[in-house]
Amino acid sequence: MVFLGYHASHEQLPPSRLLAAVQEAERSGFDGAMCSDHFAPWGLAQGESAHAWSWLGAAMATTDFPMGVVTAPGQRYHPAISTQAMATLGEMFPGRFWCALGSGEALNEHVTGDAWPPKPLREERLLEVVDIIRRLHAGERVDHDGLVRVHDARLWSRPDDPPRLRAAAASVPTAAWAASWADGLITVGHDADEIRAIITAYRDAGGDGPCAVQVHVSLAESHGEARRAAADQWRQVTVPAELMWDLMQPEDFDRLADPAHVDALEHGVLISADEEEAAERLAAVVAAGADELYLHGIGKDQADFLARARGGLLDAVRRRA
Repeated sequence: MVFLGYHASHEQLPPSRLLAAVQEAERSGFDGAMCSDHFAPWGLAQGESAHAWSWLGAAMATTDFPMGVVTAPGQRYHPAISTQAMATLGEMFPGRFWCALGSGEALNEHVTGDAWPPKPLREERLLEVVDIIRRLHAGERVDHDGLVRVHDARLWSRPDDPPRLRAAAASVPTAAWAASWADGLITVGHDADEIRAIITAYRDAGGDGPCAVQVHVSLAESHGEARRAAADQWRQVTVPAELMWDLMQPEDFDRLADPAHVDALEHGVLISADEEEAAERLAAVVAAGADELYLHGIGKDQADFLARARGGLLDAVRRRA
């Protein structure tokens, strides 16, 4: 049976409300959760961005299901500090925590004042980071002088089983590249053909571990209402993909987004007024190769989305998947 997880969006809710939402998600029948790790929201209407690692300690202490985070060590986070945070959660909550690593977005990383590298350099840096994290988790004393620097670091509090390091990949080339080092994959979208291509690229390159897909979902009483909610809260999906990683402020995304571009909005968000139809589309993503789905209700009113989840949406997906 497919694993159905809940996505906790730090960009949209203050951490106290998001904590209550993830607790309710467990009670509503989700199998686990994941969260974002942003310094800033994508747009001004979202309006939040709490510290993911502080929140994860509280969230995991007050739930019992597995939880993960998508993060980008290497610039905003020194890899030794990221490893310490991962190990702490792994030791406190054995077998429940995973981490997906990506090459980062200027929106979150520019705050250090360091130059924002082009993607090939960011990927090279990420490979260094992965090696550093694995060596520290193994108990080694680590010296490293490259795109990141580590001086004689060792991890004193380590879990018996280190958290798995998945790869965050939004494209076929990145998925294939990540197969050499990742313990699993997470991507985003709801176009079954695009998801199949990304997962196939990862598997064909030798990638193993679970393949997860995050799906942004907008459900309402009418399609128009659901579309308006998506246009308000998740309009950044209409920004040209080649610009997404290099923009530095929420205002930049708001300026370049076109929420009236219906095709782009519907490509980025699964918009529906029919939960059975939404379940069919989610089941198609599972059929494309997803082992896990993480559903993100894009509205600020998570109570409505969670009521729909426990009221039949989750069961409808499970029946079809």
